[in-house]
Amino acid sequence: MNPPDLLSLVLTLRPLALDPARPLPVWWGQAAHAALLRVLQQADPALSARLHDEDGLKPFTASSLMGRPAPGRESTLRFTALTAGLSALLLDAAQNGPLAPGARLELDYIPFEITAAVWDEAAHPWAAAESYTGLTHACLLGAQPPRRITLQFASPTGFRSGEMHQPLPLPGLVFGSLLERWNSFAPAALPEEAKRFAAECLAVSRFELRSRSVPLKGSGLRVGTVGRVTFTALNADRYWLSLMATLSAYARFAGTGAGTGMGFGQCRSLPAAD
Repeated sequence: MNPPDLLSLVLTLRPLALDPARPLPVWWGQAAHAALLRVLQQADPALSARLHDEDGLKPFTASSLMGRPAPGRESTLRFTALTAGLSALLLDAAQNGPLAPGARLELDYIPFEITAAVWDEAAHPWAAAESYTGLTHACLLGAQPPRRITLQFASPTGFRSGEMHQPLPLPGLVFGSLLERWNSFAPAALPEEAKRFAAECLAVSRFELRSRSVPLKGSGLRVGTVGRVTFTALNADRYWLSLMATLSAYARFAGTGAGTGMGFGQCRSLPAAD
């Protein structure tokens, strides 16, 4: 069986040892990023080194730890892959290697036991496995796509806009980021005009958003947005709506905005609110 192009792997973790004298990290994104590269280094050292050293978009995301660790309390962590090669490595690690249930995973020098590793949406709402073809066929060849798209931003999300950091999820930035990732890793590109359609023809019709700041190294802060927003299309053209639906489905795997490899921009589509 061929590996999926796209994978969202959700791990359930149980802490093995917590030092009450040591404060827990506020943000686990960097630790998750480092842990993923260590896992890949065991399977493919050259790939791990290249992903670490190369600038630009990465074919993966890593979440921060979801749920505060405590004795006897489980938390979750999510890794995604945007290419079949990387999906194959993560699936093998989750079935037979360092991400399989029973294995030990270290985050910021704190050991955790993996108690579950799932990539089926029936097992966890953030888990999934899909192909680029499957996403495009479902949206382009299926029923009339909806005019409304609701996205959930589960971790602080922000965008590079010129020389500025923009924390607001404006439609052109959200879908422009998704389109850039799609066209970097998918076998067939989508038209660049999709970004213009999002910017000019998607209006914010409902939102439940709040700001959240994350401390970074060097005493800096990154401000992002968490919550959900509904976009409504002002133009009901079926083709362009299909592209927006495709990109919104892709968000579960790709995330959106800056820093998706470090826990930021965790995003997925939801059924549109009434």
